[in-house]
Amino acid sequence: MSTTTAVAPLTIQDAEALVAAARRAAEAAGVAVSVTVLDAGGHLLAFRRDDRAVLISGETSTRKAYTALQLDTPTAGLVAAVQPGAPFHTLPTALDRPLLFIAGGVPVRRDGRLIGAVGVGGGAPEQDHGFAVTAVETLA
Repeated sequence: MSTTTAVAPLTIQDAEALVAAARRAAEAAGVAVSVTVLDAGGHLLAFRRDDRAVLISGETSTRKAYTALQLDTPTAGLVAAVQPGAPFHTLPTALDRPLLFIAGGVPVRRDGRLIGAVGVGGGAPEQDHGFAVTAVETLA
């Protein structure tokens, strides 16, 4: 009989903390953003849309979170992989989610296991990535 160590799932309280941390980081930089948090099954746990952000920022933050969750990697690192001739060049078609404004989605892990993802949209891609990373670091 084998034993496995249970990993606590991403909770609503975790999700709210992620949203709050990303929002604080963005506000400190003077940027209006939308933030999406998904659990490991891709279910929406928390969402905050800032009406001062570009209207599409909510959809963008959700796509970033789904992409980070599905590929279990920060979306910022995928930019080179989706260029013509690169390994993931067909990825946008395969996922049926265009990888536009790609940086800004970050997987959330606990004890090394994937438990969810956070996506941030509204700033420059590099800013969104930084806000998402800051949020994930608050759960560590």
